[in-house]
Amino acid sequence: MTGGVQIVSHQTHGIQSSYHFNCTKSKSSQGKSARDQLLEQAHREYQTGDYVSAEIHCRQVYQTDPQSPAVLLLLSSIYFQKRLLDDSAYFSREAIRVNPTLAEAYSNLGNVHKEQGDVQQALEFYKYAVGLKPDFIDGYVNLAAALTSIQDYEGAIKAHMEALQINPNLYGVRSDLGNIFKSLGRLEEAEECYQKAIQCNSTFAVAYSNLGCVYNQRGDIWLAIHNFEKAVKLDVTFLDAFINLGNMFKEARIFDRAVSAYQRALALNVGHAVVHGNLASVYYEQGRLDLAIETYRIAIRLQPNFPDAYCNLANALKDRLLVSEAESCYEQALKLHPEHADSLNNLANIKREQNRTHEAMELYQRALKAKPDFPAAHSNLASILQQQGRHHDAIEHYKQAIRIFPQFADAYSNMGNTYKEMARNQEAIQCYQSAISINPNFADAFSNLASLHKDCGNTEEAIQYFDFALRVRPNFPEAFCARAHCHQYICDWNDYSSRNVKIVEIVDEQLKKARLPSVHPHHSMLYPLSHYQRRAIAGKHAQYCKDKVAHHGIATKFAPRNKNRRIRIGYVSSDFGNHPTAHLMQSVPGMHDNTKVEVFCYALTPDDGTAYFKKISSEAEHFTDLSQFIDNAQAAEKIKSDGIDILLNMNGYTKGARNEIFALRPAPIQVMWLGYPGTSGADFMDYILTDDQTSPMSCVEQYSEKLAYMGRTFFIGDHAQMFSHMKSKILLSAGRTTTAIINYEDSETLSRLMGCMRLQMNEEYRSNDDGLDCDSEDVAEYAALDVNHDTSIALQNMVIKGQQCLQIGDIKIINGLCLPAFEAQASQGEAKIQNAVYTSRRQYGLPDDAIVYCNFNQLYKLDPNTMSAWCNILKKVPDAVIWLLRFPALGERHVHDWCWRHHNIPKERIIFSPVAAKEEHVRRGQLADVCLDTPLCNGHTTGMDVLWAGCPMVTLPLESFASRVASSQMKTLGLDELIADDYESYESIAIRLGRDVDYRRSIRSRLYNFRKSSRLFSVKDYATSMERVYKKMFERFNDGRQPEHIFEQHLLDN
Repeated sequence: MTGGVQIVSHQTHGIQSSYHFNCTKSKSSQGKSARDQLLEQAHREYQTGDYVSAEIHCRQVYQTDPQSPAVLLLLSSIYFQKRLLDDSAYFSREAIRVNPTLAEAYSNLGNVHKEQGDVQQALEFYKYAVGLKPDFIDGYVNLAAALTSIQDYEGAIKAHMEALQINPNLYGVRSDLGNIFKSLGRLEEAEECYQKAIQCNSTFAVAYSNLGCVYNQRGDIWLAIHNFEKAVKLDVTFLDAFINLGNMFKEARIFDRAVSAYQRALALNVGHAVVHGNLASVYYEQGRLDLAIETYRIAIRLQPNFPDAYCNLANALKDRLLVSEAESCYEQALKLHPEHADSLNNLANIKREQNRTHEAMELYQRALKAKPDFPAAHSNLASILQQQGRHHDAIEHYKQAIRIFPQFADAYSNMGNTYKEMARNQEAIQCYQSAISINPNFADAFSNLASLHKDCGNTEEAIQYFDFALRVRPNFPEAFCARAHCHQYICDWNDYSSRNVKIVEIVDEQLKKARLPSVHPHHSMLYPLSHYQRRAIAGKHAQYCKDKVAHHGIATKFAPRNKNRRIRIGYVSSDFGNHPTAHLMQSVPGMHDNTKVEVFCYALTPDDGTAYFKKISSEAEHFTDLSQFIDNAQAAEKIKSDGIDILLNMNGYTKGARNEIFALRPAPIQVMWLGYPGTSGADFMDYILTDDQTSPMSCVEQYSEKLAYMGRTFFIGDHAQMFSHMKSKILLSAGRTTTAIINYEDSETLSRLMGCMRLQMNEEYRSNDDGLDCDSEDVAEYAALDVNHDTSIALQNMVIKGQQCLQIGDIKIINGLCLPAFEAQASQGEAKIQNAVYTSRRQYGLPDDAIVYCNFNQLYKLDPNTMSAWCNILKKVPDAVIWLLRFPALGERHVHDWCWRHHNIPKERIIFSPVAAKEEHVRRGQLADVCLDTPLCNGHTTGMDVLWAGCPMVTLPLESFASRVASSQMKTLGLDELIADDYESYESIAIRLGRDVDYRRSIRSRLYNFRKSSRLFSVKDYATSMERVYKKMFERFNDGRQPEHIFEQHLLDN
C-alpha cells in the first residue's frame, strides 16, 4: 500500500481554442454581429466543458465562415476534448492551410500526435510553433510536457524557463518546473520554484501540496504536514492533498488525524481503492483488526488487481490468527504479481512458523531475487541461517540488510545475537549498542545486551539493562524471566513470592499458546512450576531443536544390529575438558569392559589442553572432535556412520549443548545421562539413566523418557583417583572440631611426618559398628597428640605470616592456599599431589571453636525456605556458623541483609570464601562439620565433593529430579538417616549433628570409612552397572520392542 506522497502538476494551457480572440465582454453586445455573438457563446460553452453545445454553435459559425482561423482552432479544440483525434487534427490542418503561420494550430496538432503516442512528431510541431511565435507561452509549456514524458528533463527545464522569461508570474508553470527539479533530486531548486509560485498566487493550493512533498522527502515531516494542511484549507476538493496529508499523519503515527484525512479524501472519491487501502493500514496500526480487514476487502472489491491490498489483508488476518486465510491472500497477491517481494517475505514468515524451514528459505531467496535491496528479507534469511548454525552466512545477510537500511535496528540486534552464539562478545555488544542508538526504546536490544552481560557474569549490568527493557515494554516475558533468574542468582529475594507467581502465569500462558517458554529448562527447577509445566518447557525447547534441523530430514527407522558384536556406545559432551562433568566421569570410558562394549566419545568442544580431555580422549577406544563439524547434520552423519547403537546426551540443556544432533536421530537408542538434571522432554530421547531414589515411579509423569534404573545411584565421582591424598589425613585439633589438617599422598610422607610430631591413629576411623576394617595406609585418620608441638605452631605461623610453605627437615608442607604455585596441575585435580598440604580454618576466617555448617553450591540454589531453615539451625546451635562461597560475590551482601532483616542473624555467623581451584575446593571441605544441602536444587557434584572430604550431608528430597540427587548419593553411601522427610526433620537432623558431639563423630567415622568401600565412588562398579543397562536397551531394540522402563530386577537377569 502506498505510503508516499503525490506530486501534483498544474493543468497546462493545453489545446489552443482561441486565436487573438478576446473573451472579455464589451460594454454592449449591440455592436457585435450575430456571428461573433454565436462564436463567443461557443467559447463560453467550451470553457465550462459543455463540448456538445460548443460544437453545435461553432458548427453554425463554421457553416457561414469556413475559412475563419478562430473557428477552425475552436473546432480543433472541441474535438480533441471529445477524443475525436482525427477530427481535431483535420481542423488544425485546415487552420494551418488558411494561415500557415498560425502557431496555435501547430501546437494543437502536436497535442494530437502526443496523445496518439507519437511524441517525436509532437515535438516537431511544438518546436515549429514556438519558432513561429517566440513569445508563445502555451507552446513552450506543451513542449516542456512532451520533453518530460520522454525524460528529457534538461530540455523540459529550458522550455519552462523560456515561458517564465516571457511571463515570470506564471505560477502554474513555475510549479511544474519545481516538479521536474524534485524528480531530479534537486530539492532546493524545487523548493524555490514552489515558493515563487506561492508568491505569485498565495491561494495556489497545488504549490503548497508540492512544497509539502519536498519537505517530506527531506524528512521534515512537520513542515510537510503544515503545507498539506494549507493546501486542503485553500481547496477543500483537493483529493491528492488530502491523501498526502493522510500519508503524513500515518507516517507520524498520528493515526486519528490520518483517518480523518483519508475519510475526507473518500468523501471526494469513494471509489479510490488506494485510499481505502491506506485507511485500512491505519486501522491495522491502531489494532482495529476487524475494521482493517473490512476496509482492505473494500479496496480489493474496487480494484481486484491490487496485490498490495491482498498482502496487507493477509497481515491483518495473520494477526487475527486466521493463518490459512492469510496464506491464501499472500498466494493471491503472488498470482497477481509473482515477484511481489512483500508477499514472498511474509508468506515465508508463515512457513517458518509452521516449521517448513526449507520452503521459507526458498521464499526469502525469491523475495531477494525480486528485490535484491530488501532489508527485511535479508534479515529474515539471516535468522534462518543463524538457526541452522551457518553463522558466517547469517552475518553476511545481516550486513547486507544494514547496508541497504543503515537504521535497521532489528538487524543490528539479531546480528548481535549471532556474534554472541559465536562467542564474539565484543562485536555482539557493539551491535546491541548500535541498535539502541538507532532506537532508544528498543526493548529487545536492551534485553539481548542484558543477556550477554548475564552470560558473562556481569549480573548487576544485566539487571540494569533488563530494567531498561521492561521500562520500555512492561509486558516482556523474556526480559522478566531472565531478570528474575539474575535476582535468583545473587539471592536478591525482594518480591520473591510475587516474582514467582508472575513467572508461573507467564509460563502457563505461553504453554497454552504453544509458544517457546521464556523460562529455560535448566532454570525451571528453581520456580514453583508443576511437573507438567517443567516437562512441557523442556518439550518446547526440544521441538525447537527439531525444527532447526527439520530441513535435513530425520531418521525414524533402524534395522536390527548384529547381536554377536560388541554394543557400540557413544558419549556426546561439550564438557570433556576442565568441567564438573569430566571431573565426575573421566575414568568411565576406560573402565568399560571392551569385550562387551565399544566406546566412542564425541567432543562438542576442542581440546582445552587439560589432563581431563587427554585422559578421556586416550582411554576411549574411539574419539572424535565434533567441534570441527559446525553443521549439525554432518556431525549426526559422522555418528551414524560409526554405527552407534546407544548414544548418550551428556549436556541436555546446559551450555555447549547441541541437541540438534540428537534430533536428527543418528542412533536407534538415545539416552540422557549425568550432565543435565531433568527430562529432555524430547521424543527423540528414549531413556534417562537414573535410579529409584532420584526418579521414583511415583514421579514418572515428570519424564518424556523411559526410566532406566542402574541399581545404584546414577551419579558417579572420580574422587578416589583424583584425590587419593584425602583418603587419609592428620588432624591438628585440640577440641571437638576439625581446625587444621595435613593431607599426604603416600605412606612414606606419613612416616616422615611421624618423625616430626607425635601421631596416633583414631581407632574409630579404623573400625566401626558396621564391621568395616580399613587398611590404615589407605584410609586412616591420625591425630596429633600435642597440638602445641613446635611443628604445629610453625604451621599456624606459616598461615598467619602468609608463607607459601614450611620446610621441616626434608619434608615440604605446602600452605593449602598456595598449592597452585607449586603444583599447578594437582591444584586443578589433574595430577596427584607430590607434597604434604596443610589446611586450616584460619585460612578461611573460620572460628576454631565453632560448629561449621557448610554449603559450597552456587548461590542460585538457595531460596528463602532453605535460608530460613539454616537460620533456625543457627539459633538452636548458638556456637555454629555457616560457611558459603562467593558464588557469585554479589550474593554475599544479599544473604547477609536478608538473614539480618528476617531472622536477626548477624553477618559474622555467615562466612563467605572465594571460589577455589578444584583440589582446594574439595580439600577444604574437610574443615566443615556438617554440609547442609539445598533442597530446591541439590549439590550434585558438590555433594560428591563434600562426601569425599568426609563431611556428612543433610539433605531433603523434594519432588524434582534436581532435588533428589543428594538423597540418592546418601542412600548408596548407606547414610539414609541424614535424609529428611520435611523441613522440620531437616532442621532436627542438622541441629543434632551440631549439638551431639558423639553422634557427629559416629556419622563422620562411618562416612570416612564408607567412602572407599561404597559403590558411590567406585567407577568400575559404575561402568559395569551401565553395561547391564545398555544390554537391556540393546536387546529390546533388536527384538523390535519399543523402549520401556528398566528396573533393577531386570539387570539381575544379565
